[in-house]
Amino acid sequence: MGRVSLLNTIEILAVVIWLGLASTFVWSGSERYTVVPIDPRALVLGHSQDRWMGIFFEDQHVGFAVNRSSAVSGGGMLYEARSQFRVATFGKVQTVTTAGTALVNEAGRLERFDFLMLADQVRLVARGEMRETELFMEVIQAGEASVLRFPMNEPPHVGMSLEGVIRQQPLQVGLRFDVPYFDPITLADGEMTLEVTDVEVLENGEEAYWIESRFSGIESRSLVTPAGETLRQEGALGLSMVRMTADEAQDIGDGEPLDLIAASAVPMTGRIPEPRNTRRLTIELTGVSSDKIPNEPPLQSVDGQQITVDIPLLLELPPMDVADPSFGEGEPLDPSLTASPTLPVGHIEIRQRAEEVIGQAKTRREAVERLTAHVFDYVSKEPSIGVPNGLEVLRNARGDCNEHTALFVSLARTVGIPTRIAAGIVYSNRIGPKGAFYYHAWAEVFLGGPTGWVPVDPTFGQMPADATHIKLVEGDLDRQIELLGMMGHLKVSVLDVR
Repeated sequence: MGRVSLLNTIEILAVVIWLGLASTFVWSGSERYTVVPIDPRALVLGHSQDRWMGIFFEDQHVGFAVNRSSAVSGGGMLYEARSQFRVATFGKVQTVTTAGTALVNEAGRLERFDFLMLADQVRLVARGEMRETELFMEVIQAGEASVLRFPMNEPPHVGMSLEGVIRQQPLQVGLRFDVPYFDPITLADGEMTLEVTDVEVLENGEEAYWIESRFSGIESRSLVTPAGETLRQEGALGLSMVRMTADEAQDIGDGEPLDLIAASAVPMTGRIPEPRNTRRLTIELTGVSSDKIPNEPPLQSVDGQQITVDIPLLLELPPMDVADPSFGEGEPLDPSLTASPTLPVGHIEIRQRAEEVIGQAKTRREAVERLTAHVFDYVSKEPSIGVPNGLEVLRNARGDCNEHTALFVSLARTVGIPTRIAAGIVYSNRIGPKGAFYYHAWAEVFLGGPTGWVPVDPTFGQMPADATHIKLVEGDLDRQIELLGMMGHLKVSVLDVR
């Protein structure tokens, strides 16, 4: 097989996170998918009204979202919504649908939520429930259920329930407040900061307020009424939602949407003649604070806004045993070997495939080379939308860099090889009239020697990966969410290529 590479579609994750949760049901073709632990029929519902929004990517109408909120017996509120939008990645147009509910009590505290996402081969269901000081959550993907528990000082809010929080605030310019927040897609939790920055007088003479929100580096702004209803929302990558009638919101048209990957290219100056053979690269990266860029010499060294990546030769790496228990001094071993909802480490199908692939490999380096080649050859290079899962990739054998990396990391960790996920930007000359940097994800494996961790890119079939891989974050989706706050801000200047 030729060495054909495919870049990441992490930008689509930005769209899904930005849209937040959606409603209890949605139709896709002739099929109906339902998430019903929160059953509106079992509740005494008060007055509700659908509120429709058109979803736009720059000036293109690409989808719709519809929300409603209803009073329930006991004084609580049930929030429902659904969304559907079309995106293009590498010329392939796909449809993403989200649906879910959120139930809060009379004090405005989250009690339960459901979430469903359908996209291409991805079927993700997440259900959460607050139990005293713990968020109990079930995630179903690839036909497998994972039960997760998150300790919480207080019940967090999810996307839909923020409407109720805003309704309780005396909106005025200068108001700033923090809200505990949880994202069920990336499993990231923390404080969301909301600030009222401006007031706008509508055509009917009523006032509406611009509210800026910040969570894990992601920024957006919304124009809301004093009742908490959103009239307009603006985010990164030229994304926006605008209040419309139901017919207007659903009148999307048949034209091909703008390619999300091409539109997210990081502007650059300079040239990289042979990117896949580059072993040392120095760039200047602006648009992100230098203290947020991983400084891990000798592999990646940061000096102000200047970054140098120096990839070791394979011959420089020691011949470690495949599952050598020794690790670098002070290095945290456990996280690089454990399972997660997206990394089904130890699953019988994953274990059988990993053992089959590495066979009688005598060294860790040899085992990693075999795993890299296997994932590259086995997984068909197709743009994919949604949350990657190693088991789902093993069964479907297709995807982009998220899927390649999820399968590789699952296989490597299962046989005792410390492996972690890296995400950032990588150079490619496959899109547009000239080369540029794009958002991407790959793996890092602990192979000892002076470098310790070595980048491996199963999407490109590279072990080690070339020096155009600039790491900006490390970890699963709960960390990769930080990339979304960088989109639209980064610029690269190439200083030295070897």
